[in-house]
Amino acid sequence: GLVLGIYSSEKDEGAAQFTSAGDAFDRLVSGKLRELLSVCGPPLKKGKTRMFHGLHQDFASVVVVGLGKKNAGVNDQENWNEGKENIRAAVAVGCRQIQDLEIPCVEVDPCGDAQAAAEGAVLGLHEYNELKQKKKPVVTPQLHGSAEREAWQKGVTYAEGQNLARYLMEAPANYITPIKFAEHIEQKLRSFSNVKVHIRPESWIATQQMGAFLSVAKGSAEPPIFLEIHYLGGANANDSPLVFVGKGVTFDSGGISLKPSSGMDAMRADMGGAATVCSAIVTAAALNLPLNIIGLAPLCENMPSGKANKPGDVVRAKNGKTIQVDNTDAEGRLLLADALCYAHNFNARAIVNAATLTGAMDVALGSAATGVFTNSSWLWTHLYEASILTGDRVWRMPLFEHYTKQVTDCPLADLSNVGKYSRAGGACTAAAFLKEFVTASHWAHLDIAGVMSNKDEVPYLRKGMAGRPTRTLVEFAARLSQDSQN
Repeated sequence: GLVLGIYSSEKDEGAAQFTSAGDAFDRLVSGKLRELLSVCGPPLKKGKTRMFHGLHQDFASVVVVGLGKKNAGVNDQENWNEGKENIRAAVAVGCRQIQDLEIPCVEVDPCGDAQAAAEGAVLGLHEYNELKQKKKPVVTPQLHGSAEREAWQKGVTYAEGQNLARYLMEAPANYITPIKFAEHIEQKLRSFSNVKVHIRPESWIATQQMGAFLSVAKGSAEPPIFLEIHYLGGANANDSPLVFVGKGVTFDSGGISLKPSSGMDAMRADMGGAATVCSAIVTAAALNLPLNIIGLAPLCENMPSGKANKPGDVVRAKNGKTIQVDNTDAEGRLLLADALCYAHNFNARAIVNAATLTGAMDVALGSAATGVFTNSSWLWTHLYEASILTGDRVWRMPLFEHYTKQVTDCPLADLSNVGKYSRAGGACTAAAFLKEFVTASHWAHLDIAGVMSNKDEVPYLRKGMAGRPTRTLVEFAARLSQDSQN
């Protein structure tokens, strides 16, 4: 199969304009493609397609996809590069149509931005069907033509990184337990000589005095794991690393503060923070990014049992602070508290944590953007600029003292794990809680609860777990590595 792009005309009546690959193919078939398009209806709108069969012996089917306006660039209102998003969406639709015809290979027009085209193809074709007997046919996307090969391969690598996160998040919790998660990431990194993976057992976690993390894990029969990844891509192994921290609750029942049964199955993806940061490091290694990255993922289940945390219990975190566990379903911040304390051992250039932390984040922003809470404008600028390129947006949220007071005003301990005004500003009080375990001057907390899954909002992702914002984390790391080289 072949997917070709076509731009909308600037004026409503004007003839649509092919990409250079589309023009070349039209010449190859003696103008038949343009002729067919002109007689089969109005000009193609953005994201719409037309399919033709038998035009050329090399391609059983040709799908023409609408790319929107040719010179679409950064849209300041939307906070993304509209041209790139149009390409991702259009290519994904075209590739899926080829897949529906059970054609095993599709060549993709680079559409003027081969990286975006590759991302659209690889993300758009991905589907988790590991456990089904009847699977969709596998379609291999390839670049059409020989130009832009390097950019195409970069796009494939970025998209495969996000697909790894999607795979981990979508898999059932009995398939991705804490130890299986760690082993899967270790296996993905095995071929890289500059990566070390440490799978730390419960006994090590105890020696680190991670009492908050252990208090969550003790309710489950599955033992906790602390996954630690060292990617040494920098010129000097001693250069300050970027430290990624990801919440790794492989199933979240809510504990004694049990969640409603409706939708609880989606809590297999409550390790989305760990999935995205670990996948970002796998991608950074594949791209051979010239910087050092450390990944930390506290992995466990949050289950109700005779050993589980009880509302009102007080636990002690690694830095000595005591925490009153008023709601056992606010467990992610307990894991992250200890992991953030540990992250300070590495003299980090920046610490970035990601977590499906609060339903309040989903209420605030929905699936439009990841909420970012940060104490560093430098860090925010890098994350924001990276997200404009990837189309996987971030939005800055407040870290006011106003919220800190709501978690430090606690009857039994130094901190409560929920704000004293209950649901009010829930994402903000959770971030304020985490800030109590951070002394680094460049730290960002990404609350990814709202972008955890996709219904139909992102047209180049199928329904299911989204793996967002893996590509933004990779692009952010790439920008940081350029910074250090300049």
